[in-house]
Amino acid sequence: MEARESSSIRVLMMPWLAHGHVSPYMELAKKLAERNFIVFFCSTPINLTSINMKLSGMSDNPRYSGSIHPVELHLPSSPELPPHHHTTNGLPPRLMPALKQAFDAASPAFSALLRTLNPDVVIYDFSQKWVADSASSLNIPAVQFLTLTPSFVSFILHLCENPGEGFPFQEIHVPEYVQDELKAFAPSGDPEMARFVESLKKSSDLVLIKSSREIEGKYMNYLSSLVEKKIQPVGMLVQDPVDQEGDEEEIMDWLKNKEEASTVFVSFGSEYLLSTEEIEEIALGLELSSANFIWVVRFLSGEKISVSEALLPEGFIKRVGERGKMVPGWAPQAKILKHPSIGGFVSHCGWNSILESISFAVPIVALPMHLDQPLNARVVEAIGVGLEVMRDRSGKINGEELGRVIKQVVVEKKGIQMSCKARELRKKAAMKEDQEMDEAVQELVKLCEKMK
Repeated sequence: MEARESSSIRVLMMPWLAHGHVSPYMELAKKLAERNFIVFFCSTPINLTSINMKLSGMSDNPRYSGSIHPVELHLPSSPELPPHHHTTNGLPPRLMPALKQAFDAASPAFSALLRTLNPDVVIYDFSQKWVADSASSLNIPAVQFLTLTPSFVSFILHLCENPGEGFPFQEIHVPEYVQDELKAFAPSGDPEMARFVESLKKSSDLVLIKSSREIEGKYMNYLSSLVEKKIQPVGMLVQDPVDQEGDEEEIMDWLKNKEEASTVFVSFGSEYLLSTEEIEEIALGLELSSANFIWVVRFLSGEKISVSEALLPEGFIKRVGERGKMVPGWAPQAKILKHPSIGGFVSHCGWNSILESISFAVPIVALPMHLDQPLNARVVEAIGVGLEVMRDRSGKINGEELGRVIKQVVVEKKGIQMSCKARELRKKAAMKEDQEMDEAVQELVKLCEKMK
């Protein structure tokens, strides 16, 4: 793609207000900036605080700082939802409905931004039908960028378009305890999913997706047939590990003293909050596994995220001793996964985390919690980069089963084969990454030219 083809294209990007969405949107923004696009990155002031810090850290690369421009979107404030809560980061679960309502209520403010900035194309997130509608009213093409797996999106659309028929991919068969939950996502029974499907259909003839054909090509093909749109992968978009504030130095010093591939990293994403019962079973599994572990614990105590020995099994900290490290709230996930001491990742199977694991060749101990994660866990096993921890018939975590799987992967070194498979996938995806991104650029250029 020659510079002159895309140098005049102005993109307005609009991710959902969660770190797991903002981060891949920023990585996509960087890829577009490298190809001479001008990107207006739209989010709430509280989210843009971290974006501005990232951009200031890129000051040595003028292409980013000169081509990516933060744009504030102000949500309606209320005593219940002040501006510092205009993000999912640290948001008490009880306020999530209020945040979604406030985000929808920002539609007029977004329309005003569109008229002011007059971009050539809008790239928007899931369940944002109003973004696509606003763009359409101004004859601006809107392209959805999905940070979900093609397998999950095609599964949901399959439920919508082919009710009663089985999903055509056997490896996506899920245990009984999650089947009812997944079926509840069908648009006929879930207003949120109905919004998602409608929003997807509002996209122009192009849908971008955070993945690679080397990993999920067949699901992309099926998804394309269901939505009758081109599904264009843009690569894994894994952020390079960067130095950040916090307990990072202490964590890395602790890892230095562990043998290669001897330690499991345990984290369930930036938003999921563990129950007391889940904490107890996970603690039991880690204790029984005999593996070293570093565990990022998040739960709600009042309105604060903290870690407390009182919620752990009695004597747990003393019994595991130096082979275990507890971290409250946050840890530098990418830096930890890249460390040679890490031999496994107990993960909720959020898509960003899966792609990071593949990128750093870390075997996954899959412990999905909700939403798309049970299907993601099936994909993890199907492509050979991890093992799923099966729950009991009621859907509860079983600590003994978790300990058994961790021991298999880390202690008994079954993860070596998975690590090799992850390296193979990473290599293949990396070889296609520039090509897939250039294809995406070409499609965006054609779409903008078509609208002139």
